[in-house]
Parts: sequence; structure tokens; C-alpha cells
Amino acid sequence: MTAYDYPTARLVDEAGIDLVLVGDSLGMVVLGYENTLPVTLDEMLHHTRAVARALRRSFLVADMPYGSYHASARDAVRNGLRLLKEAGAQAVKIEGGCSRAKLVRRLTDAEVPVVAHIGLTPQSVHSMGGYNVQGNSLEAYEQLLADARALQDAGAIAIVLEGIPRELASAITAHSSIPTIGIGAGPDCDGQILVFHDLFNLTFSPPAKFARQYADGASFFRTALTQYRDDVAARRFPSDAESYHLSREVHAAVEAAHPRARKA
Repeated sequence: MTAYDYPTARLVDEAGIDLVLVGDSLGMVVLGYENTLPVTLDEMLHHTRAVARALRRSFLVADMPYGSYHASARDAVRNGLRLLKEAGAQAVKIEGGCSRAKLVRRLTDAEVPVVAHIGLTPQSVHSMGGYNVQGNSLEAYEQLLADARALQDAGAIAIVLEGIPRELASAITAHSSIPTIGIGAGPDCDGQILVFHDLFNLTFSPPAKFARQYADGASFFRTALTQYRDDVAARRFPSDAESYHLSREVHAAVEAAHPRARKA
């Protein structure tokens, strides 16, 4: 499950979720960006710190945002170390297949555990021509199998499979010695992950096919906010029981000193 702040992470951890991802999806569901590309390393550090403070049992993974590992391996290692050392992550996630294998090895050698991410990779939204299902041709199918093998051999501790046919995800899982985590990849992966805000209808956009809504958080919050607004307008909130009062001694002294206040 994704989490981006302290209270959400507390709830996710207490629910017994095994892995928490501070995803760069925070750009869209928390910060209001159009996609994940504008998210900065500083923003990832900030949100990962908040989540780390809440966790007691869940394994914490942080996304390396767009641009934080693309320029050079040296930059990638430095930024990965920051997410572990300064923010409290236990692993980082990077997107890409065979072309990232050397980088996965470099990060692993620097003692930065890596969760790989293949298939539909949101940081490649422009080069992919949008958020489209991947692996639907024989060539693409074989390439994703090769990507998974290369990343595993490079030292990745797990692989996120996003937006690929169920049959392909099943084949990758069957041939992998590391866990596969699916999101829009069918039920045959070793685990599943969803964005917290998708789970609770808090994205304000049509849900993806694979995102099951477990509760209508938007309706819940709207109802409560409207009730609060109405209670304030009608002076039903705060009530006398929700207000502080002077002690008897101070109240008596005030009445003596300010008789007009007594009359009022």
C-alpha cells in the first residue's frame, strides 16, 4: 500500500500491511501535479520521513523520482543513500528494465536495496505515449521477461509489475526467485500494491480498471465537512460542553470587576 504522511502510514501499518511505498504518485494524489514527473527528491525525502516515523512493522520503500537517477550512477547512489540515511527508507524503487540493470547492481553494491519496476512505468509516460498496457506483442512480452531476469540477476530484491497482461505477470512470477508485486498485473503475482487514494475514492478522477474501491472516503469527508459548516453557521458548534470555563473563583472576581459582563 502507498502512504504519504504520518496518519495514513499509521493506519496502513496497524492494518498489518507488509510493505509501504512512498510513491512518486504523491505528485498526483497529494500535490495535485498532472503526472509524476515534477516530483522532486526533496519532496520525496519530506514525505518519506513522515511515513517512516509512523511505521513499526511494515517494510518501507521510497520511489526515486524522475531525474534523481537518470543523469549518472554517481548521482543515483548519492540520492539513494539520502533516501535511506536521511528519510528512513529501507529500499528504493526505480523504473526500467535491462537498461537499469547496471544501475541496480551499482546501488546494490553501495548497500542500497532496490525494488525494480517494469511494465507500465509512469516516469516514461511521454515515451510510452500515455498510460497504456504493456507487453501485448510477442516482442514486448519477450522483452519484459528479459527485463525481469536482468533485474533479478543485478540484485533487485523485488519487482513491481504494472499494467501488463495477467499471463505475462504469471510467467515472470514463475521464473523469478524474488517476489513480484502486481499493480494492474492480475492475481498471480506474489503480492499486490494499490495507491491508498484509489482504495478510498480520493483521487477525484475515474479509477483505473485494476483499482478496486473499498470505501467511499470522498463521500465520508464531504458529509462531515458539510455538517461542520452547518453547525458553525447555526452556532451548534462548539457546544457548552466543548468550551472552556473560568473557575468559580475567577468567575466571581470577573463579575465583581465587570458588572456589565454580568448583565450581558
